[in-house]
This record gives sequence, structure tokens and C-alpha cells, in this order.
Amino acid sequence: MRMTTSDEDLALAAARGDGQAFASLLDRHYDRLFAFCFRMTGSRTEAEDLTQDICAALPAKLQSYERRAKVTTWLYRVALNAAHDRRRKMATYAKAATGWGDWEVARTETNAETASQIDWLTQAMALLPVDLRDTLALILDDMTHAEAAKVMRVSEGTISWRVSEAKKHLKALKEKEASQ
Repeated sequence: MRMTTSDEDLALAAARGDGQAFASLLDRHYDRLFAFCFRMTGSRTEAEDLTQDICAALPAKLQSYERRAKVTTWLYRVALNAAHDRRRKMATYAKAATGWGDWEVARTETNAETASQIDWLTQAMALLPVDLRDTLALILDDMTHAEAAKVMRVSEGTISWRVSEAKKHLKALKEKEASQ
């Protein structure tokens, strides 16, 4: 006559560190656990990954097993929780990943547009009279009109006038380009 150890006894023994009891428990329930994971995920690969994750976490989880429920009921709860956790992680990842492609495209377009504008301004400034170009270069370098006036040894009013004149020249160049 052959005696069979109950799932509950195996689970309690495995919780105490009995590797053989753990192996026996997995041997009995692995296929059922995998099938349940497959039904939840609909994908063989996902089911394999989920089942392996559950098996890897099972020794620690067995510490919380109490004989209030059958091992199979408890194991289904563990699997269900693991599937929910995996779905939440994937949803969070998908949510975080969504938009990065759009963001990168927008960032690249903005950088290209900015580079194009800088190129145009550099070429247009070369066409300005030297005093206007130098004044504009200082102002574009984030100098105040007062600071630029000190550097160029002119009045602040002269700097303001030169900036205004440079803007007029640049606007005229832009309009000329747009009409061509």
C-alpha cells in the first residue's frame, strides 16, 4: 500500500525549507499552473514567463501559506495576483513608453527647426552693416543694452537704435525671401 502526502503537508514542509517537498508540490501542480497562466495571458511565451516568475517567487510565498485553504486554491490566488501585477507593470511601462516616440520626433523636429533658424540668422547677419551685426551679436549673447553700450563705447540709446535697425534689415530680408 502506497501513502501519498497531501498538498497541504507538502506546502508546509516546503515552507520550512524542504526542497524535496517543494519539488513534489511543483511536480503535481506545474502543468495546471501553466495552463491557468496560459488562459489568463493567451500567449504561450507570456504563460511560460509568468509561470516561471511564480515558481521563482513560490518559496518565499509559501511562508505565508496557512492551512485555511487548499493548496490549489491558494496557488490559483498567487497566480492571479502575479498576473495582475504583471499586467499593471506592462500597462505602466506601455503608458510610460507611449509618447516617447512622438516626443522624440517632436524634439528632433524642433531641434532641426531651431538649427535652420540659427543658420538663416547667421547668414542674414553677415549681410548687415558691421556696427549693426556686432551690436546684434552682443544682444543675442544675452547682454543688456547697457552692457553692450559699455563694450562698444557708445550710448545705450545708440544700442537700442542699432537693434531696431538690425531688426528692420532682417525683416526685410525675410520678406524678400518669402516673396521669391
